[in-house]
Amino acid sequence: MTLQEELVSLLHKEIKDAADSELYEACLEIVRQRSEQIPTVQGTKKVYYISAEFLTGKQLGKNLINLGLFDEMDRILKDNGKSLESVEAIEKEPSLGNGGLGRLAACFLDSIATLNLPGDGIGLRYHYGLFKQQFIDHKQHEIPDEWLDGSNMVRKTDITFPVQLAGKTYHSRMYDMDVIGYKGNKNTLHLFDLDTIDESIVHDGIQFDKTNIEKNLTLFLYPDDSDRDGQLLRIYQQYFMVSSAAQLIIHKEKEAGHDLHRLDQYVAVQINDTHPSMVIPELIRLLMMEGIPMKRAADIVNNVCAYTNHTILAEALEKWPLDYLGEVVPHLLPIIEGLDYAAYCAFSGNPDLMIIDEQNRVHMAKMDMHYSRSINGVAALHTEILKNQELKPFYNIYPQRFNNKTNGITFRRFLMHSNPQLTNLIDMLIGEGWKTDASHLEELLRYYNDENVLEQLENIKYQNKVRLANFIKEKENIDLDPNSVFDVHVKRMHEYKRQQMNALWVIYKYMQIKNGALPPRPITVIFGGKAAPAYKMAKNVIHLILCLQELINNDPEANKYLKVVMIQNYNVDKAEKVIPACDISEQISLASKEASGTGNMKFMLNGAVTLGTADGANVEIRNLVGNDNIYVFGRSSDEVIGLYNTSSYHSSDFYYRSNSIHNCVDFITSEQLCAIGDPAMLNELRDNLINKDWFMTLLDLESYCAAKETALMDYENRAWWKRKMLVNIAKSGFFSSDRTIKEYNNDIWHLR
Repeated sequence: MTLQEELVSLLHKEIKDAADSELYEACLEIVRQRSEQIPTVQGTKKVYYISAEFLTGKQLGKNLINLGLFDEMDRILKDNGKSLESVEAIEKEPSLGNGGLGRLAACFLDSIATLNLPGDGIGLRYHYGLFKQQFIDHKQHEIPDEWLDGSNMVRKTDITFPVQLAGKTYHSRMYDMDVIGYKGNKNTLHLFDLDTIDESIVHDGIQFDKTNIEKNLTLFLYPDDSDRDGQLLRIYQQYFMVSSAAQLIIHKEKEAGHDLHRLDQYVAVQINDTHPSMVIPELIRLLMMEGIPMKRAADIVNNVCAYTNHTILAEALEKWPLDYLGEVVPHLLPIIEGLDYAAYCAFSGNPDLMIIDEQNRVHMAKMDMHYSRSINGVAALHTEILKNQELKPFYNIYPQRFNNKTNGITFRRFLMHSNPQLTNLIDMLIGEGWKTDASHLEELLRYYNDENVLEQLENIKYQNKVRLANFIKEKENIDLDPNSVFDVHVKRMHEYKRQQMNALWVIYKYMQIKNGALPPRPITVIFGGKAAPAYKMAKNVIHLILCLQELINNDPEANKYLKVVMIQNYNVDKAEKVIPACDISEQISLASKEASGTGNMKFMLNGAVTLGTADGANVEIRNLVGNDNIYVFGRSSDEVIGLYNTSSYHSSDFYYRSNSIHNCVDFITSEQLCAIGDPAMLNELRDNLINKDWFMTLLDLESYCAAKETALMDYENRAWWKRKMLVNIAKSGFFSSDRTIKEYNNDIWHLR
């Protein structure tokens, strides 16, 4: 039966007569049926990638690509007057992550399956995800993201495990999602949930009773932890996840008849950031229940587990009060205390190395480092900072454990699916080998002086800008000029990512335009990202951006030259429209604070040119493309670390010393903006910049403005800019997640 015949058979009608929703269900069923026919990757050793987030994005298109059906399905639908893009739009995006951490985990699972390595993901089945973002009165408001309504690729299983929480037994239920490799076999993402979750307890946006664990445990990703109940709920969630994971692992190994004393010969566990850290004492506990003494169990787990550090930010290096753990997981306390005592004996009570500190807080990262065989950073600069600064006491005692694994992205999602025109051009120029070995993209460099190819590249960029402009008009009712420069800044909202610096540049440019200094070409500044509900300053930045959007876009003198867009509820689906249309990729975190970033890689792959600090993977991008094909500004990581160590940065010095900075910052509380927005929020943001500015926005503002002006002027040299685009695409192959996963396997997992 042909693919078209399968569709007709499932629809019980002609394709041309079917609604998009019917076509979606039929396409999904075809994917399910084909997936059932694909063998699961087999091997004698398997990795379990445990993560609080898996930002998978919509599954239909990605699976059609990996099954080799996308082009045929696209043609069949077009021949019948239908659009695969419209059919894909029916799908609700799984709300299982927030930003880079979750997107990385999803890319890694794709690459593990594509490389035919045995490896499953383990996480939680959040009912409402982080939240769905709405803008009302120029402010972020949070509502539940009801992604589970409607068909998706997640299926319920009959597998359950008992999990002890605060002396009560709960039963976790496993849900599975197939992870289909590109023209390969498949693995599985296991998501755990409770059958007793009650979505009706959510009210007034995303408020709910945080103490009713039976009903709330998996409602939301990262529930607000600004109070004790929220912190306890985080612990409940994390232990529920890792206990289910550990029990699944032991169950599978016993089922296979493997000797648990040799668990490290059959299993690798990757701890993705500190959220899954309790898998270490939980695995030890389960091995002890199988009759293995604690010291031997700890040695086994030490050889099984590996830890990925994603940040040096203290807020993300989790520390839980011992009494909180005693309340939620009292059965783990003897093990955690035993692990701490072993560290105490081994290292003479050195407080830098203790798992439990003098305030009786349990440091999850320290437990990970003592009881994991590998500790990796996620970009070359980040790993060096870990070794020489943030984790130096641990590097001194475990130097052999430290290694770097620069992050990567799956090109199947962020080029083949999101930018088919560019994909087709690359195929025509160099063949399809790059789809399984991205290093082949370097072959594009032979077209560096080919005007015909460069012209095609520019035309594809323009068509993607038209597509995004149409999307923005439909969703945000803002008219964009595809001939303008698309300057894009889409990330989780956080002060260290410095969206506030870009907003200050918008003010700077707006004031220039009002004073008659007009840019040679219109500029469209596109923002997107969510702020954690309790993160006041990040929400203030969103408020400022939305106020600037209102002011500038409705100013007839300015809006011919400058537009501002804040995309509502930015997610993977919207990223696939934004990224191919980007001209200038904003990667402006404070040097030393961004562990890696992966947005920078996605934009580079699609021909955008990076404007960024020498931070995270930006450093490796610069090394690959050369200084002529990236715009780097700001203080170095060493300089920034020195300023922190000496407490010698005072933002007020910059505010009072520079008229330009002074005027931009003061505009935040100008009559124009206060008439649009909330004066209290705007004043709080301005005061923070002048008197605190913990992530040193004003330190780099003038350097940033100068670099951005240079980039905008260079954009007018179209021949030069097109070559910059080509070089970025050609040099992006290093950032394939296939390369990253090969390194994880060769250096850490040793899967067979």
